[in-house]
Amino acid sequence: MPEMNIIQAINDCLHVEMQRDSRVVVLGEDVGHFGGVFRATVGLQQEFGPDRCMDTPLAENGIVGAAIGMALYGLRPVAEIQFADYVYPAFDQIVNELAKMRYRSGGEYTAPVVIRMPAGGGVRGGHYHSQSPEAVFIHTPGLQVVYPSNPADTKGLLTSAIRGEDPVIFLEPKRLYRTSRGEVPAGEYLVPIGQAKIMRRAAARSGRSVTILAWGSMVHTAMEAADKAAAMGYDIELIDLRTLLPFDLETILQSVQKTGRVVIVHEAPRTCGFGAELCASIQEHALLHLEAPILRVTGFDTPFPYTLEPEYLPDKDRVLDAIEKVTTG
Repeated sequence: MPEMNIIQAINDCLHVEMQRDSRVVVLGEDVGHFGGVFRATVGLQQEFGPDRCMDTPLAENGIVGAAIGMALYGLRPVAEIQFADYVYPAFDQIVNELAKMRYRSGGEYTAPVVIRMPAGGGVRGGHYHSQSPEAVFIHTPGLQVVYPSNPADTKGLLTSAIRGEDPVIFLEPKRLYRTSRGEVPAGEYLVPIGQAKIMRRAAARSGRSVTILAWGSMVHTAMEAADKAAAMGYDIELIDLRTLLPFDLETILQSVQKTGRVVIVHEAPRTCGFGAELCASIQEHALLHLEAPILRVTGFDTPFPYTLEPEYLPDKDRVLDAIEKVTTG
């Protein structure tokens, strides 16, 4: 299998799907001639023409509104928002139109729109280029929300998103765009939406066993902490959720029943972040299996700071502190 980074995996997926299905179109700011600000769409306009890979004005509400219209007329648009932070002008189109299309039409119409967005920090982007807005969209019925952490999952999940009938918010951890590399299957490749992935398995329930839940770039941070914790005698089960809506509650509960302790890691702010929903769901379904309170390691309830980015983002030491606390507190 070829080795790719996440940008290459996205580009490969779009090439494969546009070759396979003439209904797949790509639109967004600078996605055509320039190939995207992160180069994820390079070569698409040259191969498929400006009618299938089209540059748009700098108007997010127009991009999403056009994509909705395309989908209703039978196309399968993949819209790129240059940074997740800039999606808010399109918020009404997403939550009041796109997410409700199937429901309001009684199932007569679907809106198979994929909205790709680079998200998260770690690139010195400051407060307008580093936010993690996943919880905003998870709170909107009718959407699917995907947040992969590696090239193979990125290609497989993006393929599933393009082929599905529901609108998908596809968040991409730009911190990992070129730093996460791995083997990616060539040609058509799908990863089912709604299935988590166990990155490291715990051996058995003990006083030092912990489940860690993470997604996006925090999977790699959690893995660093898990490796360090394992060297200290802890038994860590790390789960990459991959899909946040719908999320794989069954896999989570099976892990919690085995370990009895949970640490949740995300870089979005703490209050009303997706970690809170995970806490509630685990306690509703597995309270009697818990040996300690669920702990969250998150960003802070502040705007994303430019100069203090390393202090804002969870790191392996903060995660390790939580692992120690949840097993001794």
